[in-house]
Amino acid sequence: MAQTVSIIVTPEDRARLAAVIGNRNSPLKHVQRARIVLLSSERLSVLDIAGRIGVSRPAVWRWQVRYAEQGVDGLLRDKTRKPGKPPVPLETVARVLALPCSNPPGNATHWTGRAVAKTIGVSLRTVQRIWDAHRLQPHRLRTFKKSNDPAFAEKVEDVVGLYMEPPCHAVVLSIDEKSQIQALDRTQPGLPLKPGKCATLTHDYKRNGTTTLFAALNVLDGTVLGRCMKRHTHQEFIKFLNAVERAVPAGKVVHAILDNYATHKHPKVKAWLADHPRWVFHFTPTSASWLNAVEGFFSVITRRRIRRGVFRSVTELEDAIRRYIRDHNTKAKPFVWTKTPKDIFDKLARLPVPSE
Repeated sequence: MAQTVSIIVTPEDRARLAAVIGNRNSPLKHVQRARIVLLSSERLSVLDIAGRIGVSRPAVWRWQVRYAEQGVDGLLRDKTRKPGKPPVPLETVARVLALPCSNPPGNATHWTGRAVAKTIGVSLRTVQRIWDAHRLQPHRLRTFKKSNDPAFAEKVEDVVGLYMEPPCHAVVLSIDEKSQIQALDRTQPGLPLKPGKCATLTHDYKRNGTTTLFAALNVLDGTVLGRCMKRHTHQEFIKFLNAVERAVPAGKVVHAILDNYATHKHPKVKAWLADHPRWVFHFTPTSASWLNAVEGFFSVITRRRIRRGVFRSVTELEDAIRRYIRDHNTKAKPFVWTKTPKDIFDKLARLPVPSE
């Protein structure tokens, strides 16, 4: 038997409900609610009302009860929902940010998200959201080494000056070697990248020999001249210098930026330099290889070509390096250095003074 709910509607309410239905600007949900009440006053069953209006039976019951409790006004407004989680108090945010900057308890070296959450009494996700919003990363650590070169300032000004104001009618080259590049072959084929799954590479590998990449980065146009050799002694370095000498147009002065590797200061290298008067060596300060621009190229080729590569022989490895350099040179851009010597000195001045 169909369920029937009888509702008594006063003449005033009936007039208001009819006005809602007749108003073309009334929202559809208000019209449906008004019709539910008017049909209920005619003693129609809940099933009939739901069928005529196109709503569910629970919807009919809901608005019958709402009219009985709150009248027509209750039909024209929705119940306010409970608000979501209240915002984290500012005092709690301040503690979440301050605690990781203090000494951790016990013998730990740093605070973790779980330790902070447990100490303050909030969820781990709350801690993570606050840290993300303020770019606080207690889990990360950046290492550094301060140069103790007595001529640090002079060398920085010399090298940075070549980057920012290269001399006219000259070529500025950043030269270095990346040694012990391994030709690694994997024991099994890896799986390619797929949506939802990262690419795979076996942890174990087979060594097939090593090579050394000598490279010279032209600061003016960003091109790289590279040579792969089996060793990295002064003899190979001189061979590479001869290759660069042949590649640089005649009449150009060559300013070469180098680090303090012993090979670069070998007596035979000094003799070679004396026989080539257009060459000028500029050495970076000790423990300051970040000043040598070609190190950035070594970092890129390692990430983009070498680290995930599979090489069955040294020949394959060297061919891959040469192809990468050729591709790099087709879209090379001038090297841009932005930090002035003063910027570097100011940043180093902020480093903590070592304890004696």
